[in-house]
Amino acid sequence: MLNYLKLLWFIRYKRVKIISLGNQMNTFMFKIALRSIIICTLLSGQVMAQASKIDSTGMVTLRIDPSSARGVSVSQLFEEVNFIPLETTKESLFGSIHQLKITNENYVIYDYETKAVLIFTKEGKYIAKINASKIEKDPDVKGQSFYGFDIVTQDGKSLIQIDAGKQIYYFDFEGKLAKKVPIIKELLSKEKDYTNYKKFSDGTIIDQNFLEKEDKDSTYYNLSLIKDKKRVESYFSYKTTDYKDDERGHGGKLYDYGNPDEYLYIKKFYYNIYKLTSKKLSLAYRILFPAGNSLPMDFDTNPIYKGKGYEYYDKNRDVFFDMTNSYLHYNNLYFQVRNWNWSRDEKKAFIYNLKTNELTSIADIEPDSTSQFLPITDLASQYDFTNRGFHIVSPEYFYNSYSSLTLFTAKEQNEDKNRKYNAVLTQYFKTQNKKSNPVIIQLKPKKN
Repeated sequence: MLNYLKLLWFIRYKRVKIISLGNQMNTFMFKIALRSIIICTLLSGQVMAQASKIDSTGMVTLRIDPSSARGVSVSQLFEEVNFIPLETTKESLFGSIHQLKITNENYVIYDYETKAVLIFTKEGKYIAKINASKIEKDPDVKGQSFYGFDIVTQDGKSLIQIDAGKQIYYFDFEGKLAKKVPIIKELLSKEKDYTNYKKFSDGTIIDQNFLEKEDKDSTYYNLSLIKDKKRVESYFSYKTTDYKDDERGHGGKLYDYGNPDEYLYIKKFYYNIYKLTSKKLSLAYRILFPAGNSLPMDFDTNPIYKGKGYEYYDKNRDVFFDMTNSYLHYNNLYFQVRNWNWSRDEKKAFIYNLKTNELTSIADIEPDSTSQFLPITDLASQYDFTNRGFHIVSPEYFYNSYSSLTLFTAKEQNEDKNRKYNAVLTQYFKTQNKKSNPVIIQLKPKKN
């Protein structure tokens, strides 16, 4: 509106000349022009008001050179390390843990290879498996696989929720079907169901795909805050046409590190780590990598890169095209980077101490007595941690996993050192082998 008043002043006092075809046409054209200016100004104000402002007043710039990262011993970072082997039977055998959730009594995992959800006790004893045999076959649906699960609460009871075909299935923790609901019923609901969305302790809900208005040119937001069923803040708007025929993808990822009132967020193609609360989004850390590891600043917006991301990554194999798996534990900021190189010698997973500025390479953490001289990740030998990082992060414990192959290989490397293992691992090494089920590693981080 201020711009509009300035324009009126300019027109009135600077005697703007309007080319006319007569006094009547002159007046008519002036009115049309003025009306257009007013409408455009108001519409511009509305558009600008749709996206919320990101608070960057507390931003900290971190200059990080991955080659300078060092190794430390396990005991310098963690107070406690526990290995939980998952029972291997003919029924329970699976490949690797793609998704892990924990209840008071159970570990629940999803294995992509076998397309199954498996339920174990906290001691690793097998309880049940949910796979295609427990999903009703629909002749109209091809490839009725499912690709994960949620643990939800309905009527005061926790259930395992699986979307498959045209149905949503709910199972108890014995693997028994509790009920099924047609997906179309959920889609036809008048209001968006936010029941199982991430939320803050005050009830504010996080929506990572909010639709502003549904039409041929719909506007979405990567991140929105919903309170009392109303959108109160939105960030990073986009239209579906913005990323059409672009194989690079878009959006961002939200990371829960056990703080009920704060999440970390990373937007794709940027080396920025944001903090999200129920009130606002703040730019907390801006990471500056060496030029040889950095994307062009306009990589997300310049059309010359659209549809040519993989080609660019292949030609610039040292460039970090993704930053992911970021968590904050007291002074330690965890994060990973990805590029087109697949060398295990390259450092891509880090812990940056915000107080001392020390950079630790997670791949170079040395086993010691705290970990029974066994590795806490498979970064030196396999790719589970590279692909997924920690499954769960909380103020008390971090959880990750790796294969029995990795654990038995580490044991063999310790053979001439006369290592002693606790009762759980002694029994495991006695009865299992390299083809047994994966092992969960529970880590209790120090508060440093």
